[in-house]
Amino acid sequence: MTVIHEFKSFDELTVARPAFIRHPKLRQLAERVQQRTLKTLPDTSSDTLVSASAYNLYDKTYNERVLQSLYQTPIADASVLVAITRERRPKLLLTRRAAHMKSHAGEVSCAGGKYELGDGNNVVTALREAYEETALLPNKVQLLGQLPIQTSKSGMSVRPIVALIAPDLPLIPEIGEISRIFWADFETLITQPTTEYAIEYTMLEQTATILTPSWEVDGETVWGLTGKVIASLLETGFDRQLEWYYRLKDSGVELDR
Repeated sequence: MTVIHEFKSFDELTVARPAFIRHPKLRQLAERVQQRTLKTLPDTSSDTLVSASAYNLYDKTYNERVLQSLYQTPIADASVLVAITRERRPKLLLTRRAAHMKSHAGEVSCAGGKYELGDGNNVVTALREAYEETALLPNKVQLLGQLPIQTSKSGMSVRPIVALIAPDLPLIPEIGEISRIFWADFETLITQPTTEYAIEYTMLEQTATILTPSWEVDGETVWGLTGKVIASLLETGFDRQLEWYYRLKDSGVELDR
């Protein structure tokens, strides 16, 4: 396990406050992600939830509230960092896994990986793995919160951790795991249509073609677990509803994945 020295404890991590975010899309995303992360209870006098921006701008306990909620979340098998640049044209950090990897070889992913003893919580797992894979320093990350658990095709529970990072950070792919670091234009992704992607699977000497939604980003096809994480991000932040399916070609049979 790689030891990260850039922060001494989980409590020293930084939370991005929606009120301090100028970009309207990022501010809306921050409010909604933190609203869910804080597990805000419905107002007993109405059906609406209290917005994260309703907290006092100078409430020094806000950072601790978000971190405590993240800390108390049950530990997943793995965590990924959904990192978005804080700039006029925000970008989403993506990687392509090395072709020799045992799982998800050559596939597009968010930086992340399996929980290790000593991590303590999902956020540290995501930050540690992002540091190992891309050299992204934890002290350059501002947390927004978390998204719902996703399940990988191998059955692992995966917790997406959403965060903001500065643009133009000197990221370096770890060649043992990552073959490429690239970026998706975040505002384009919010409304970009999906395209159907065909994957060939061979089982018991029989090959089947499976169709699933995907995005084309900088010459790469984004699908599978990463596609589901992005779909969840867009639903949480912008109410975009995307049907995510795995369907046998020709037969139209839906697969439970």
